[in-house]
Amino acid sequence: MSVSDPIADMLTRIRNAAMRGHVLVAMPSSKIKVEIARILKEEGFLESYEVVDGARPGHKTLRVRLKYVGERRHRRPVITGLERVSKPGRRIYTKKSDIPWVLSGMGVAILSTPKGVMTGRRARQLGVGGEILCKVW
Repeated sequence: MSVSDPIADMLTRIRNAAMRGHVLVAMPSSKIKVEIARILKEEGFLESYEVVDGARPGHKTLRVRLKYVGERRHRRPVITGLERVSKPGRRIYTKKSDIPWVLSGMGVAILSTPKGVMTGRRARQLGVGGEILCKVW
């Protein structure tokens, strides 16, 4: 099955798994998905991620381990919200001075810039703008 927006598919899989309390989420892998998973891990939203060989030869699978807080009965996911900003039908670009703050700095905006995929905070430090992929809090 062909997916028209793989990044939105990734965010939806993570959101659904977190709402149901799943520990692992698997999805088809791509370079940009791996970079988004890397950023989410660095920012403390994910426990870990790994790229493994898929069911079919030549296809890789990205496995993401979600992070939870609290005791077993009262545990809550660290990720409380995921929002896709720039979509295939409407791309959203920003200048370095207009990079959005997510929940006054408690969340993270993930951007695709000429210097790679990075957080909004890092893009401000480097002085670059780009396409706002998503917001996570």
